[in-house]
Amino acid sequence: MDPAAVAIRQGVVGRPRKRASARRAHEPVFPLAANRAATAELPVQEDHEQDQDAVERALEVIGGKWTILILRDLFTGTKRFGELLRSLEGVSPKTLSDRLKELEADGIVTRKVYPEVPPRVEYSLTEKGKSLNGIVDAMRAWGEAWCR
Repeated sequence: MDPAAVAIRQGVVGRPRKRASARRAHEPVFPLAANRAATAELPVQEDHEQDQDAVERALEVIGGKWTILILRDLFTGTKRFGELLRSLEGVSPKTLSDRLKELEADGIVTRKVYPEVPPRVEYSLTEKGKSLNGIVDAMRAWGEAWCR
């Protein structure tokens, strides 16, 4: 079999992947494995790629503009839409609404609508959302240490 075809089959050479995100359409391209020693190192590269994919998946959930700040505010307790809008200076109502819908779809936030006039809507974190507290705390500590 042709060495290039073998390399593609083994995943040594990048090829178009299913579009998981709009940011990256292709896998990274690695040089062809010229010998067995280079091929033996592939599992390490694959582990690294899997780690990168986990980070990318996490960023797809929490990496949107305003998302971390929304989470920061919800860690203090349940909030109404207007409270979040006032606390996030500069965010538009549409952007806030979009981010909250995305977080709800990802299982990070729950939305509770009360049958009142005018309607009252409250947002709170799910257990999955509360598990992100360590990330927000780490960002807070880093900001206090390095961004003065």
